[in-house]
Amino acid sequence: MSTHGIKDVTFGLVDSTGTIIASATTGLSASGIALVDGDGEGATQANVTGLEATGTVGYANDGPKRVSNGVSEPQVALDFLDIDFDTLQKLKGFTNDGKGGWTRVLPKPHVAMLLHSRSYSGVDIYEGFANGQLIEAGTNHSTDNASESDADTTLTYQALVPLKDDVFNGEPYKIWTAADTGFDNASMMSEVFGGYTASTTTGTTTSGN
Repeated sequence: MSTHGIKDVTFGLVDSTGTIIASATTGLSASGIALVDGDGEGATQANVTGLEATGTVGYANDGPKRVSNGVSEPQVALDFLDIDFDTLQKLKGFTNDGKGGWTRVLPKPHVAMLLHSRSYSGVDIYEGFANGQLIEAGTNHSTDNASESDADTTLTYQALVPLKDDVFNGEPYKIWTAADTGFDNASMMSEVFGGYTASTTTGTTTSGN
C-alpha cells in the first residue's frame, strides 16, 4: 500500500526489560511518550530502509533451488523541522550536567518509535520499532544573509530486536493498518511502547488521535 505525508512521529524510552519509562525526569514525560508536534515542531522526513535484503540463492543440479534470507536491519532517516531540545538530548543519551550543558553517556538509551502516515485513501498506517538507538551524526550551521539560513534536525534511528520476547514475533519492525478488522490503537501503543497505557497520560497526546 502506498502512503503519503507524515502524520506524526512518537517516541518513548524503555528500560532494559522493554518497559516504558513513565517519568518526566528519567523518561520523556509522565506518560512515557513524546509526540513531536509542538509549536513549529514536527517531522519532514522519515525514510525507512533495511527492512529486507535480497536473498542469497543456493544452486543444485544446475539450477536455483533455494533462497536464504538474512535478518532485518531497519534504519530510519529522520528530519525534523524542530524538536524539543531536552527531549532530543534524552533520546540521544545525553545527560544534563547541572551547569546548562549536556554530554553523551554510554550505553545509549533504548528508544521506541512509532511512525504514522496515511494511504492515498486516507487510511492510517503505522510503522513501529520497539527498541533501537537514535543517532545525531552532526549539526549544520550557515550564516544568515538577505534570507534566514535554517538547519533542520537530522537523525538516524537504528532498529534493534525488541527487549520482550513476545513483541513483534522477535522482529525489529511491525506495520499496522487501521483498516484491519483486528486493529486496536491502544494495543498497538502498548506493544510498541512497552506496556504504555493512555490512562497514565498527563497532558500528552497519543499517536493516532
